[in-house]
Order: sequence, then C-alpha cells, then structure tokens
Amino acid sequence: MLKLRGSIAAKLVLGYGVLGMVSMVAVSAVFYVGTIGVLDQNIDGRIIALSDRLLAQGHENSAALAVEVRRQLSDGIDSDREIFLLQRGDGHVLAGNLSAWPGRFEGALQSADVVRDGRITPARLHRRLLPDGSLLIVGRDLSEQEAIRALVWRALVSGAVLSLLFTVAGALLFRRQIEIRLGAIRRTAEQIEAGDLSRRIPVRGDDEFARLNGDINRMLDHIELLMDGVRHVSDAIAHDLRTPLGRVRGKLEDALRHAREAGVLEGAARDAIDDIDDLIRLFERLLQIAEAESGVRARLFESVDLSRVAEDLAEMYEASAEEAGARLSLALAPQAVVLGDRNLLASAVSSLLDNALKYAGQGAAIVLGTSVRDGKAAITVGDNGPGIPASELGRVTERFYRLDQSRNLPGNGLGLSIVQATAALHGGALELADHQPGLLARIVLPAAPPEANPGA
Repeated sequence: MLKLRGSIAAKLVLGYGVLGMVSMVAVSAVFYVGTIGVLDQNIDGRIIALSDRLLAQGHENSAALAVEVRRQLSDGIDSDREIFLLQRGDGHVLAGNLSAWPGRFEGALQSADVVRDGRITPARLHRRLLPDGSLLIVGRDLSEQEAIRALVWRALVSGAVLSLLFTVAGALLFRRQIEIRLGAIRRTAEQIEAGDLSRRIPVRGDDEFARLNGDINRMLDHIELLMDGVRHVSDAIAHDLRTPLGRVRGKLEDALRHAREAGVLEGAARDAIDDIDDLIRLFERLLQIAEAESGVRARLFESVDLSRVAEDLAEMYEASAEEAGARLSLALAPQAVVLGDRNLLASAVSSLLDNALKYAGQGAAIVLGTSVRDGKAAITVGDNGPGIPASELGRVTERFYRLDQSRNLPGNGLGLSIVQATAALHGGALELADHQPGLLARIVLPAAPPEANPGA
C-alpha cells in the first residue's frame, strides 16, 4: 500500500480513473435528462392540455363534463393509458376509470400509485376544482414510462460498468507503459551506479519519454567524457609529476648528503623552489581547465569584440615575436562580437600565440585574425611552421599529451586543453587544421545578437 501511495504512476492512474468516472457520470446525467426528463415534461404538458380542453368543451358543467369524459374513455384513442375521474362535492362519482386516488394532493400535479380498472398502476395526475364543488382529475398511466425509465437505467448501468472496466483496463495499461519506460531509466541508472558508464537508455519513438531519454543520454555522454578526462588526468598526473617530484627530491637529498657549503645548499634550494613553482603553475592550469569545464564563470559573460582582443594581444606579443625572430601580423574583420569572458578568451588566444612562437621556429610568419560567417565569429592563429601531423590533430587537445618532437621543449601539454575547455564554455569549439604549411588554430564561437553588439 505504501508503495502505491508513493508511486507517481499509481497517482496518475487514480487521477485518470477519477476523471473517467466523473466524465461518465456527467454524460449519463445529460443523457438521462435529455430522455426521461423530456418525456416527463411532455406528459405533463399533454395532461394539462387535455384538462384545459375538457373544461373548455364542458364549460365547467358537471353533466356535460361527464359526457365528454365518457366519450374520451370510449373513443379507443389512447384509452388504455388515459385516467379520468369526475365526482361531485359529496363524493359521488359521475364518470371516470379511477377506482381509488390519493386523498391528498400536493400541488396541481402529482405522481402516485392509483387503482385503475381494478389494478394498481403508477400515474401522473392533474387536479382541477370546478365552481360547483366538483373535482376533475385527469391523468396518464405511467407504466410504459416506467418501463422506459427502467430500460434507460439498465442501459446506463450497463454502460457504466463497461466504461468502468475499460477505464480500469486503460488505467492499468497506462500505468504499465509508464512503469516500462521508467523501468528502463531505473535499470540504466542502476547499471551506471554499479560502475558501467557506457550504459544508455533505449530511445524509441519521438514522445516526451523519448526526448527525456535522449537528454539523459547526452548528459551521460558528457559525464562519461568528464570521468574519462578525470581518469586520464589522474593517470597523467601520476606519470608526469613523478619525474619532477623525484628530481626535486633527488636534488635536495644530494645536496644534504654531499654539500657542506652554504652556497651549494642555497643553489639546491633555489632549484627546488623553481621546480615547485613549475608544479604550482601546472596545477593552476589544471584548475583553470576545471573552472572552464564547470561553467562557473558563464554568469560573467558580456559583449566581447574579438578584433579588439586580437589588437591588444598583438601589441602585447610584438616584442616576444621580434625576440623569437618571428613576424606577427593582423587580419581583422569588423563586428566580430561574442558573448563571453574577455579574460578567459584572451588567455586562450595567448596559449595559441605561445604555441605558435614556440613551435613555428625562427623566421616564422604568424597571422592573428578574426572572421564572421553564418552567425559564427572566430579568432584564429595561423603559422607557417612544421604544423601537426593529421594523425595527431585529434589527440593534441588531450591533457598532458605532447608530440614526440616537442618533448624536449618546456611545457606540460595543457595549453590546447585549456583553449578547448574555454571554447566549450562559450558554446563554441577549437578547430585545428593544416595551414599548408603550418598549423591553423581557430576558436569558433556563436556571434552575439545585434542588441548585444554596441557597434551594430
């Protein structure tokens, strides 16, 4: 009982059943009033009309009225259902077929059981008092009316029983369908809880449950991706941090074991501090990725002109490009405005510029540009360096992943991961392509609506 009380399916079934019963009662009431009620009104009208006609023809004279009553009973027209009684004030019956009648009337019209032609029959009676004290009762036998009423009631009860059975069957089927659909979700949830993150809910049709299942599956895809990322980060941290931590420990241990001069110890301590600072920066970049992927900074979004960001970064990196022997140029498009976090976007583009300066080589040409097309705004960094092999383009955004030829260069393999996370936070994507020669890195974002673009 407690299980049914806490079941949303049971509540929906109960509501469905109650609604069905209320609808059935309302339809039955309308049908009854439209049939029996109309017949009752019709009989009352016919009785009153016949009484008025008798009085008009008899001119309220008892003798003439008695003749007319006898004629009505003997004309063979509806005589088996007509009821008449005409009696004087002293109780003497002048004409009619009513043997006994209710001694007391409540109003002009009354339904009662009467004795007509020696048998008890239900009747509808209309009473009229004449000026000479006589009493005229005109009525109609309701035996046929009662038979119709009983037939209608039996039909309504039979229909109610059938409707109730169909309602219960439909409610149970409805509940079963809901339980089947919810059961698939629950079973998938149990399998995922047991550790199988690859399980997905079957999607059938295009109803509300199918759309909900699709939404849940997309959420599970994202959760599985994040969990894979967490596992990959954990493995990468365990693998990549073991070496620098071991190096720091080795330096300190060697200094303590062999060095006796303060200068040597101080140098070892400074080297250890530098290595630890590198580790702190590594963790800061990991936190930056986590912050971008969690979306906590999405509430700070505002209109950002990507061309203005590119101009500021070009000015900032001009000296670094000259020092690296590279040439940095701009190719800007107007109205490249997006909704986003300016600092995050600038940091992402800085990572792309750092990579270009680091890997493109001496004398490289680097182009920082913006573009707007088909409701998308993009900021790109292209170079003419060695680029990235096509087989590696899909992996370089993985955390801590580095190409073999770049392992001797400083870095930790997190730059492109941060850029990709920042683009995803803004509803966009990082696209890497062959620049022929070199690499073309493009951050593609949804363009801001016109009302958010101050220059539009």
